[in-house]
Amino acid sequence: MVSGRVQALLEQLRAQGIRDEQVLNALAAVPREKFIDEAFEHKAWENIALPIGQGQTISQPYMVARMTELLELTPQSRVLEIGTGSGYQTAILAHLVHHVCSVERIKGLQWQARRRLKQLDLHNVSTRHGDGWQGWQARAPFDAIIVTAAPPEIPTALMAQLDEGGILVLPVGDEQQFLKRVRRRGANLLSIPWRPFASSR
Repeated sequence: MVSGRVQALLEQLRAQGIRDEQVLNALAAVPREKFIDEAFEHKAWENIALPIGQGQTISQPYMVARMTELLELTPQSRVLEIGTGSGYQTAILAHLVHHVCSVERIKGLQWQARRRLKQLDLHNVSTRHGDGWQGWQARAPFDAIIVTAAPPEIPTALMAQLDEGGILVLPVGDEQQFLKRVRRRGANLLSIPWRPFASSR
């Protein structure tokens, strides 16, 4: 049974334009409190980013849901995540596809994320420590690539590891960030328009 706090968050995400019920079900299934410091557990189901140490944060649930939705995943999708962080986004993806590959540049975070994922019996994830901008060539190609930190430009290695027709979603910009979604067509990456939800607040 979904708790009141979880249900309230799901309704908020629906109001913000999240429409994919499979994505929402994945968010409901993953205990966000397991991915944050105990001091912030009371805020786990609020729609906010929270610190996870090492100068990093766990993304707000809206951003996790939106980026996941934009990937247009199927159970057979081969997914690469750049920036494992706490492992929360990884866990959401693991509920939606058969296997997830994830690269994290901070060794301590990669180790913690792997431990959390195992504790939740999510064994369909491979993580490694390394430079995310180089992707994971040995596991390529991928149907979907999600980048959780904004690069100065789309890394060429990620472009090369995206399969034909595959989708890449990433934040772009410095202080004012927005999401960019592209699809590979041959040697080119074509922008895919999407309509962000305009909140009344």
